[in-house]
Amino acid sequence: MSRNYDCDTVEAALRKRVDGRMNNLTKFQINRPVHEVFEAFVDPAKIGNFWFSSSSARWEVGKNITLFYDIYNAEVGITVHEIQVNKRIVFQWAGEENTVTIMLNALDEARTIIEVNEEGFQEDDPMLLQKMIDNKEGWVYVLSCLKGYLEHGIKTLREGLVK
Repeated sequence: MSRNYDCDTVEAALRKRVDGRMNNLTKFQINRPVHEVFEAFVDPAKIGNFWFSSSSARWEVGKNITLFYDIYNAEVGITVHEIQVNKRIVFQWAGEENTVTIMLNALDEARTIIEVNEEGFQEDDPMLLQKMIDNKEGWVYVLSCLKGYLEHGIKTLREGLVK
């Protein structure tokens, strides 16, 4: 079944203002303890099981980290701005204005809500809608891979994205 969408309505649904900046929020429930979700991001040996192939170091405040994506022969840098163990990770993509905040909320000892908020999108960018759709798609994919890895031990999902 084909659907026609009003671009203005879709754009409004994707956008949300936080302190006057455009952002994109993605939320998931991961049925694992909060410390396991946190470690999946900050531990270089674990990030390769769901997102990038590896990272150059453990994520710590003030560190510049290189994330490697071997299958695409690519790498990207981030700067870690804030770490609150098992609660919050804030980083900025190298060469970009966007900042990512990962919030972790333990529902109980075995379930975690993860919120990824990427902000810094320019409202006047003519490619705003496409950038926000791509961003949402990317974070949904990352969190789906994280869920598969932590809940079911699946380590091969991250290599399946085709654009």
